[in-house]
Amino acid sequence: MTEIKSALITGAGGFIGSHLTEKLVREGAKVKAMVHYNSRNDWGLLELIPKEVRNELEIISGDIQDPFFVDKAVEGCDTVFHLSSLIAIPYSYVAPQTYVATNVGGAVNVMQAAVRHGVSKVVHTSTSECYGTAQYVPIDEKHPLQGQSPYSASKIGADMIAESFWRSFELPVAIIRPFNTYGPRQSARAVIPTIISQALSGKVIKLGSLTPTRDMNFVADTVAGFVQVAKSDRSVGEVINVGSGVEYSIGEIANKIINILQSDSVIESDDQRVRPGKSEVERLLCCNAKAAELLGWKPQVNLDKGLEITIAWLKDNLNRYKANIYNL
Repeated sequence: MTEIKSALITGAGGFIGSHLTEKLVREGAKVKAMVHYNSRNDWGLLELIPKEVRNELEIISGDIQDPFFVDKAVEGCDTVFHLSSLIAIPYSYVAPQTYVATNVGGAVNVMQAAVRHGVSKVVHTSTSECYGTAQYVPIDEKHPLQGQSPYSASKIGADMIAESFWRSFELPVAIIRPFNTYGPRQSARAVIPTIISQALSGKVIKLGSLTPTRDMNFVADTVAGFVQVAKSDRSVGEVINVGSGVEYSIGEIANKIINILQSDSVIESDDQRVRPGKSEVERLLCCNAKAAELLGWKPQVNLDKGLEITIAWLKDNLNRYKANIYNL
C-alpha cells in the first residue's frame, strides 16, 4: 500500500468529494480541494464539514474545463482524485453538450496535467450508469457499457480518456466505478434524499418509475473504496466496481423510508420524473469481488443502518431542501 501524502480532489465541494476530503484530512494527508468557481465564494458541501477539518484545507476555486487552471492545481500533488463532473441525469437531457465539455474535456485536462507533473496515482471516478440496464447480474467490470443517457455516454467517454492515458503514456490511473451512493449531505437530485425530504415535509412522495432496482452503497463505504484504490499498487490500469452487492427497487426503498419514519405518506407517480423509456436503467446490481480481491474492500453499512443515519441528518438539515420542487 502507498501512503497518500499530498492530494488534489477535483469536485471536492460535491457529495462524495466532501466526504473524501474530510477522510483524507483526518488521515493526515495534505489536501488541495478544488471547487467550482462562483462569485459568492461558496465552497459547496465543504461548508458543512467540521471547521477544524476545513481549516486544514487548501481550497481553490476554478473550472475543470480550463486546462491552465487544472494544470496549476495538479502541480505539487502526488495523488489526484478526479471527481469533478456533471452528474444529474435529467439535466443531461437538457444540456448534453455541457456534459461532454465538462466530463470528457475535464478528464483530458486532468490526465494531461497529471502526465506533465509526474503524478504518482490518479483515481478517476466512473459510475455504474455506464453499464446501463444489466444484461446479466451481478454486474462485473467486463459487462458491456451502454450510453443510455447523455450523462452515461459522457462518463463512458471520460473513462476511455483515462484508460487511454494509462495505455498511451503509462500514467498510473485507476478507475473506480461506484454504484449508487447515498448518505448525509446528498442533494435532492438523488432518489433517497428526494424521498426522505418529501416524507418529512408533507403527505405525498412524488417519484418516477418505482420498479427499477439500484445497488445502494453508503457514502463512508464508497469513500473507503476511493482511498483503497489510491493506496493499492494493484489498482493501476484497472476498473474496479464499488457497490453493496444487494439490490432494491425504488419502491422498496421508498417503503423502507416510510416505515422508518412511521409516516403516513403516500407515493404518487410524477410524469416529469420518469426517464424516457429507452434511457431508463432498469436494473443495477454490483459484483464487488474484484474490489475484495485487489483492495480487501467490503461494504460495512447495510441499507437499514445507512438510511437511519441519513434520515437523522436530513431531519437536522431539512431547511436545505426544497421538497416541493423537482430537482433536476
